[in-house]
Amino acid sequence: MNVSALSRWIIEHATGSDDWHGLLDGTCRALVAMDLPLWRVSLGTMTLDPSTRAFSLHWYTGQGVSAWRPDPHGPVREAAFQRSPIQTLVQRGENIGRWRLDALRTDNDLPLLHELRAQGGADYVLHRFAFAPGTALTGGMISFATQHASGFTEADLAAIEALRPALGLAMAKLNLSQTLREVLSIYVGRTTGARVLEGQIRRGQGRTVPAAILFMDLRGFTTLTDRNDPLAVVGWLDEHFDALGKPVTERGGEILKFVGDGFLAIFPIQDPAARPCSVCDDALDAATDALHANTALNARRQTANLPELAADLVLHFGEVVYGNVGSDRRLDFTVIGRAVNEASRIEGQCEALGRALLISDAFAARCGRPLEEVGTVRLRGLANPQRVWSVASLF
Repeated sequence: MNVSALSRWIIEHATGSDDWHGLLDGTCRALVAMDLPLWRVSLGTMTLDPSTRAFSLHWYTGQGVSAWRPDPHGPVREAAFQRSPIQTLVQRGENIGRWRLDALRTDNDLPLLHELRAQGGADYVLHRFAFAPGTALTGGMISFATQHASGFTEADLAAIEALRPALGLAMAKLNLSQTLREVLSIYVGRTTGARVLEGQIRRGQGRTVPAAILFMDLRGFTTLTDRNDPLAVVGWLDEHFDALGKPVTERGGEILKFVGDGFLAIFPIQDPAARPCSVCDDALDAATDALHANTALNARRQTANLPELAADLVLHFGEVVYGNVGSDRRLDFTVIGRAVNEASRIEGQCEALGRALLISDAFAARCGRPLEEVGTVRLRGLANPQRVWSVASLF
């Protein structure tokens, strides 16, 4: 394979897949077959993620491609980035840089280069790519290093330079594809995001699904907002959402929306006739784990002399319409239906009954764990009283 054929392969690979590992490994193997003395190749790109500012992949001869290496947000990583070769290019306004590692000066303030030199590196070449403006996806980079004593030849550098357009285009496409999936997952949920990408985007498009419904609301939040700094309150709210939401997603639930100081989640059920229902058991485990986590959080907050927030949770079972609702150009992919309304109304009974967790009769009938009956409640809009249950000795 020559450089022209490799460029075509790079573009075809990126067009037909979202496989970063395959792109890097295939490119490196082809370059080695063309007698380039590669030792280490690294690519990295910015991302749009609340916990990760960038990610990178590394290829080493004889080892292949490493696992993803996330680069988190924060001052420590930002300080490290300021002392990186890529930042040097940014400050210079350049797109290509080269450093002879075997002749590296001791006053060179780029720790990565000294690290590569200590590992036997002799030559390091870095290419920077700028993506289209308007988003946080500002660009990417790919670097090539060799341990060959004489470094890269002019022919080697020309081959790498000839691949630059194809590599930049491929990285931009793969980055956009990955970001689209991740952003949808973060803002609407992983399962819901996948449905949107599958083309379920028309208003009114949806389907009826049986599901365990989990509704959570924080008690006393309105009073808290009236008495404290709004930004501090938002930070406290996020802490509670972390404590209460993580067990839900870990047990297979999907948080569909945050509504003020609460959230709505579902656990889709494939076999609603099963008794007991393993999905309902998972939902119950998620609810009890969430309440324990919130109690632990409140204990830490009490120690720090910060306000505490109790949580009320409801578990219900029913059929919901899972799909697109909204105006013609502003949609919400969510669940609606009688069962969702019932779950919300049951939640309003938690404080009156002195229970942090209430379970509907419909859910209890499918649950394999022992429950205790709390009593009978009347719900607005329903003619018949409803039995509710809870877990004995929850705390």
